[in-house]
Amino acid sequence: MIYFDHNATAPMLPEARQAWLEAAEKFIGNPSSPHRIGSRADAALSDARERLASFLGCDALDIVWTSGATEASNMVLHHFAQLAPAQSEAWISAIEHPCVLETAKSYFSKRLLLIPAHRSGVINIHWIRERLAHSRPAFIALMAANNETGVLQPWREALALCRESGVPLFCDATQWIGKLPATGLGECDFVSGSAHKFGGPKGVGFLKCPAKGRVEPLLYGGKQEEGRRAGTENVAGVLSMVAALEIREVTMRRTREDGDLKMENRGLTQSSSSSSAFSCSPVFGSSALTQRLNWREQFERQLLSSLPGAAIIGAEAPRIWHTISALMPEADCQQRWVVKLDKLGFAVSTGSACASGREEPSHVLRAMGHSTADTSRVLRFSSGWETREEDWDALLAALAKLSRRS
Repeated sequence: MIYFDHNATAPMLPEARQAWLEAAEKFIGNPSSPHRIGSRADAALSDARERLASFLGCDALDIVWTSGATEASNMVLHHFAQLAPAQSEAWISAIEHPCVLETAKSYFSKRLLLIPAHRSGVINIHWIRERLAHSRPAFIALMAANNETGVLQPWREALALCRESGVPLFCDATQWIGKLPATGLGECDFVSGSAHKFGGPKGVGFLKCPAKGRVEPLLYGGKQEEGRRAGTENVAGVLSMVAALEIREVTMRRTREDGDLKMENRGLTQSSSSSSAFSCSPVFGSSALTQRLNWREQFERQLLSSLPGAAIIGAEAPRIWHTISALMPEADCQQRWVVKLDKLGFAVSTGSACASGREEPSHVLRAMGHSTADTSRVLRFSSGWETREEDWDALLAALAKLSRRS
């Protein structure tokens, strides 16, 4: 089976698996226990905090270990629901992951405002700027990269506006971390991440919290994580997660000996009048990233030429290098494409794994202005660092073959 569903979950890295096994054997104690065995486990967690914080650009004590991004998101929304003024609003982008959007609906109900998105899939940063001139929400939530379309969001620009207005920013960086450098994300007030999206184990993640001020816990009990999250920490899972992220960060920092390759206007930085000019990431050189971006772009060109009626969702916007949201020809629905590709040995998705099983169309595509008919034809192809060029070629051949049969 050739795997093109990394946005749902990524295969565990061998280095992460080894780190988990070693930690499970070496750090058997409870990090809260007073004896030396417990202290060793606590020291290992502290070291992992330092390592993760160095990538994010924040203080180690800002890090809270969680079971994943869903728990982290629930913790953030619970925090604001408990401490924000009773009538304050929550501004959430209309394209957020369900773990943010559904939680916000539960906690804030009629006080929830959705930040609109352009047809390109980029949120309307002008909407935020104009509204902040007249009002202050309890917080703003804006993801770094969309899980369905791969479209990068102007979180840096949103952060600057929030800083000027004294409004906290929560950034769900689940699909960014491990695919693009984490540098700078730690400047946001809250940042969530999940290990299994970049080669770590399932069931572990983190939340970066503000350096100052109280954080209202979602889980009550013991005083772990500086009183911010009760429960015995998953030491082996945390060490495995950080080991996986280190592998990914090293991969992104590799550059060719003959000079850096710039990727300006090719998925890392872009200026667009329709989505407002913004810079999603600093321009940096990386042969590994450039190569994979080339593969994605080549696949898209060939897909459009070989499948009449197909289109790329968010094609005019900056997108993360490994994600393609494709509007397939009208001859067949997305579920049939998924089943047929599965029989040919390819695992692809129709969108967010957390929203699978629902009959209603994707809220992300609806926010972008796509019709219900369009949303029923969209497939998501999400590759990983280990995906090869020949895997993309094989997927294209399979799609062309199925198209000829229909």
